Amino acid sequence: MTWYIPPMPLKITTWNINSVRLRIDLVAKFLKSARPDVLCLQETKCPDDAFPLKRFQRLGYEHAALNGQKGYHGVAVLSRAPFESFDVQSFCGKTDCRHVAVVLGERAGLSDPVTLHNFYVPAGGDEPDPAINPKFEHKLAFLDEMGAHPALRPAASQRAILVGDLNVAPLEHDVWSHKQMLKVVSHTPVECEKLNAVRAAGNWIDTMRVFTPEPEKLYTWWSYRAMDNWKTADRGRRLDHVWASDALADRVSKIKIAKDYRGATRPSDHVPVTATVEI
Repeated sequence: MTWYIPPMPLKITTWNINSVRLRIDLVAKFLKSARPDVLCLQETKCPDDAFPLKRFQRLGYEHAALNGQKGYHGVAVLSRAPFESFDVQSFCGKTDCRHVAVVLGERAGLSDPVTLHNFYVPAGGDEPDPAINPKFEHKLAFLDEMGAHPALRPAASQRAILVGDLNVAPLEHDVWSHKQMLKVVSHTPVECEKLNAVRAAGNWIDTMRVFTPEPEKLYTWWSYRAMDNWKTADRGRRLDHVWASDALADRVSKIKIAKDYRGATRPSDHVPVTATVEI
C-alpha cells in the first residue's frame, strides 16, 4: 500500500516594519491574528544585541536569524521551527545589513529543504540620476550584483523563495500612475529593467502577479505624506515581493496583502504580505 502524505502549508510573511522596537506591539498584534510560520522583517533599525527576541519567543517565534545595525536598515527572519542554517551576504562592498537567508529542512519537518532569502534593497534617494545621487548609484549597483550572485540562481530542482522590500515597483500597474511615476525613484525604467533582470537571471516566478495578474492594481506601500487620506487617494506602489523558484512556484496556494495595517496607529508605510506554500 502506498500512503499519501498531504503537503504541509507553510505561511511566510514579509514586512518592512520601519523599526521593530517602535512597532513591536503592532507586530505582535499581527502575529496573534495571522499566525505565519515564518516572519521576514526589513528595516528593523536595530543592532542584534538589542533585538526584542524575548517578545518574539513569548509569541512562539523561538528561532531567529538576525542581521542588524543601529538606526538603519537591518533584516531578520523569525520562525516557529528551527533552521538548518542561516547565511548573510554583503553587496557593493558594504556591511549595511540588507540580506539574510535561512534553510528550513528536517528540523522543521520538511523532507526536502527550502532556502528563504530576505532582502532590503536600497531605496535610492530622491533624484533618479546616478551621476549626482550616490544613493541611486548604490541601488543600481546593488541590483546588478543581485542579478549576478550565484546564490540567487537556484538550480532547476532547488526549492527557494526570495522575499523582501525590493524597493522597485517593476510593472505598469504596480503604481497608481505609470505615466506620472516614470521619473520617480522606484518606478524609473532603469530600476524596473534591473529588477526584472534579477528575476529573469534566477528564473524566479513573481508569485504575487500569478495570483493578481495585470492590469489589476497591486500595492504594498503607501506614503506617509498622505497620512489623512492614504486609503481614499490609494496612491500606492508594490515595493514588497514574493518570488519562488520554478521548483516551488506551483506550490504557492495563496497570497494575502494585509492592507488594513497601513491604517493602524503609528503604522509602517508598508503592510504585511503573506504567502502560503504547500510543501
